[in-house]
Amino acid sequence: MTTVRLEPLGESHLDALADLVADEDVLRFTRIPVPPPDGFPQAWIDSYEQGRRDGTRDGFAIVESGEGGFVGVAVVPRIDRKTRTAELGYVVAPAARGRGVATEALRLLTQWAFSQLDALRLELMISADNEPSKRVAARCGYVREGVLRSLYFKQGLREDTEIWSRLATDP
Repeated sequence: MTTVRLEPLGESHLDALADLVADEDVLRFTRIPVPPPDGFPQAWIDSYEQGRRDGTRDGFAIVESGEGGFVGVAVVPRIDRKTRTAELGYVVAPAARGRGVATEALRLLTQWAFSQLDALRLELMISADNEPSKRVAARCGYVREGVLRSLYFKQGLREDTEIWSRLATDP
């Protein structure tokens, strides 16, 4: 398994993020529009930097320890401080898949959300067809709560989304 760390997503990750959002699987299983609009990677970085400032969202680059290469993103697209809940997500670059990167990144992001956000409930929204992502969630102690039928709409198609959660009180 590769050892990774999380660092705040920023300008230094722009080129790698542009490559990531061009990947077919990333486009299939994320909320990124298809095709991504011009300037999307920069706008994505800007939205997470703004969210970091106002406390509504946050984003991190997943970076391999040692050489420090970008291997993906770990994001918090929604932070609700009143209810102490947050939605988490992760996207791994094609060359880094299958090496435990997503699992380690989600573990780190989960620890961060519980300690830094004082969250009580964390949620993952996973395409019902994304088997690798569901395995990552299970390995990190998330529990599948159910299926939100026909929730996600993209490119004229609707698909089911599974909701997974982890509570601060879970083992």
